[in-house]
Amino acid sequence: MKKIVFMTVFMVSALALFSGCATGPQTWPDNERRAENKMVVIQEKIGDGLKTGALTPDQSQMYLTTLKGIRTDYADLRDRSVYQDQWDTLNGRLNALEEEIDRALARRPARMEEPRNGDRIVALQRRIDDGRTSGRLHSTDGREFQSRLDSIRRDYLRMTEGGRYTTSDERADISRRLDSLETDLNRYR
Repeated sequence: MKKIVFMTVFMVSALALFSGCATGPQTWPDNERRAENKMVVIQEKIGDGLKTGALTPDQSQMYLTTLKGIRTDYADLRDRSVYQDQWDTLNGRLNALEEEIDRALARRPARMEEPRNGDRIVALQRRIDDGRTSGRLHSTDGREFQSRLDSIRRDYLRMTEGGRYTTSDERADISRRLDSLETDLNRYR
């Protein structure tokens, strides 16, 4: 009888220990990419709004300051073991900022333009993820494409960080690199 009680207590304790580990802190690479993509898109919306006059310089500065605070929190979470709710909070703040910017931009009529680099980065990320999920991309090709896109995204974020305006040469370089990646991805359709 004592053995049965001991084994039952042991099994329940082990189960509680292992189930607690499953919900503990861990790294969240998908959340990192999602946040990076969202920051790129928000940065471009602010820049475009300022260029077109849909946002005043004061509004742009306010949004950039908010984005800078979110980027600081992002840097604290990146590559660390944290709970999922910390990423959820950061992504919620990014969504709220984007919605606020969208409302400010909606007051001004939009003009047709070619896709922005930030939008292209997001679209290429979706294509890579879809290719990996569907099996069209082999694991080595998927890693190579992901690495190239991550490099482009980080360079783009570095260029636009802190409200710094990119030069036409910088935008052209990013666009050229995105074109090259897109051409290589088209081979796997």
